[in-house]
Amino acid sequence: MARRTRARVRSALRWLLALFYLVAGTFHLLRPDPFLAVTPDWVPAPESVILLTGLAELGAAPALLQPWSKRLRGAAGIGLALYAVCVYPANVNHMLIDLARSDLGLGLVYHVPRLLAQPLLVWLALWCGEVIDWPFAEKRVDRGTR
Repeated sequence: MARRTRARVRSALRWLLALFYLVAGTFHLLRPDPFLAVTPDWVPAPESVILLTGLAELGAAPALLQPWSKRLRGAAGIGLALYAVCVYPANVNHMLIDLARSDLGLGLVYHVPRLLAQPLLVWLALWCGEVIDWPFAEKRVDRGTR
């Protein structure tokens, strides 16, 4: 992928990811009940955790978009990647709760792609935050002497 095209794609995906987390963060704060329903029992103070995760999403999204600090964008990308890893147990729990229902809830057609997409969200946060360039990094030419 050419450098200019890569920069445009990264920018567009950065905006899309930030919008996704702004919406998700808003829902965490305004409608926490669906999130509380899928939070694993071992999570302490689930109401506080849902509130704090919503605030984290709302804080990281603009940090990911701001143009003046690559370091802040990187921190936001790392934070959102870690966030995606940390909510994975809630996504698994949601699937188990649904599959235990007599009607299977949303079913495997919803849950399997959602669980498989989580590593993509981790990568996307890191790539959009300019923490990593993989797999689009330009090849380095070794000009060492022999």
